[in-house]
Amino acid sequence: MITIQEVKTNAENFSEYRELTPAIFDRSVGLSKQLKKLKVIHINSTQLGGGVSELLRSQMPLERSLGIDSYWYIIKAPRQFFKVTKKIHNMLQGEDDNLNLAERFFFMEWLRSAIAPFFRNLIKKEKPDIVLIHDPQPLPLIDHIVNKSKDVAALLRLHIDLSEPNEGAMNFLQPFIEKYQLTILSHQSYKPKWLKDKDTSIIMPAIDPFTPKNVFMDEAEADKTLGSFKIKTDKPIVSQVSRFDPWKDPLGTLKAYQLAKAKHPDLQLILAGLFQAYDDPEAIEVFEKVKKEAADDKDVFLFSDPSALNGVSNDVFINSVYSGSDIIIQKSIKEGFGLTVTEAMWKKKPVIGGKAKGIMLQIEHNQNGLLAGSPKEAGQHLIYLLENKEEAQRLGLAAHQSVKDKFLMSRLVLEHLEVYSKFK
Repeated sequence: MITIQEVKTNAENFSEYRELTPAIFDRSVGLSKQLKKLKVIHINSTQLGGGVSELLRSQMPLERSLGIDSYWYIIKAPRQFFKVTKKIHNMLQGEDDNLNLAERFFFMEWLRSAIAPFFRNLIKKEKPDIVLIHDPQPLPLIDHIVNKSKDVAALLRLHIDLSEPNEGAMNFLQPFIEKYQLTILSHQSYKPKWLKDKDTSIIMPAIDPFTPKNVFMDEAEADKTLGSFKIKTDKPIVSQVSRFDPWKDPLGTLKAYQLAKAKHPDLQLILAGLFQAYDDPEAIEVFEKVKKEAADDKDVFLFSDPSALNGVSNDVFINSVYSGSDIIIQKSIKEGFGLTVTEAMWKKKPVIGGKAKGIMLQIEHNQNGLLAGSPKEAGQHLIYLLENKEEAQRLGLAAHQSVKDKFLMSRLVLEHLEVYSKFK
């Protein structure tokens, strides 16, 4: 069984950003001339579902269009491996749990015996200048980088909220993290106290506005797609586009909707959490809980199975949900960043976000969106926006502008080039 697999991406051209973000475009082109033929390998755990794969799917081809020799690989592992790594992920975000010896052994042994041989061969064959490991799943592979002190720069990218980690999980990973030459985080508050400033870099995530999911969709097209699922597009729609994950709090979103529906009985709710990420075994369990809670409400529409989309692609469907909704909720309890928030804001939608650090990096309350610390508060915000259309429109326009200013992929690519330049 081959346990490391390359992910091919569609061609993209950085010149698309020439007019959208001209200053960033010019700086990126100038810096890229100094980095021609630099070889970079990115490794994560899944090519579908979740923010990391969203980022890499656009970042890789854009870097290549600038002359950087960038490649994307994923690791392959059994369900038990990802069950353990999801537990590690949850603990790093603060969950009170314990990683027992059997789980630690399985995680480390699978990496050592099944993945490391292919990883070492990959490094030896490709001879990259930089290897960038994403998140906890492949993190201990640092021990298997050939000549890591001289020929290969080993960098780590952690996308999750590490502001209040479980001490046991952090202690387990700390010896590996300290071996990386640089750790990239989404915010300064995520930096562990023992990690030195000189060994870290801050790069906030971003969206690609030119992908099928993020381009602006005609209202009639969105209505047609949603209507095919018996969603009433002439009635108000609130949506959450997110995995069925406890940290995303879909049950909290459902409660907020129920509170608002008591006053606005024609309100509909879409929860779109298509099962794509094979490193997330909790999703089905959470989905069943939400399904049970919403069972008697015909105005709640749950989407989990990509094969049930009647031939509509995932990206077009999600674009239709964003474009056809009146309000978007992302009621996360913990969020490293939350690209679904960014995507909705780009579509000029008023967004109600949970008071998670990653969402608060994007939403300034009452300026470009609303923040809610509880389902009750989210429900009150829903009612307010439904009854104040002009305010909803103002927040949506401000949201779009903030994404244009700070959260587009061209900025993320430039900041990666700046990091690469340190290890040329």
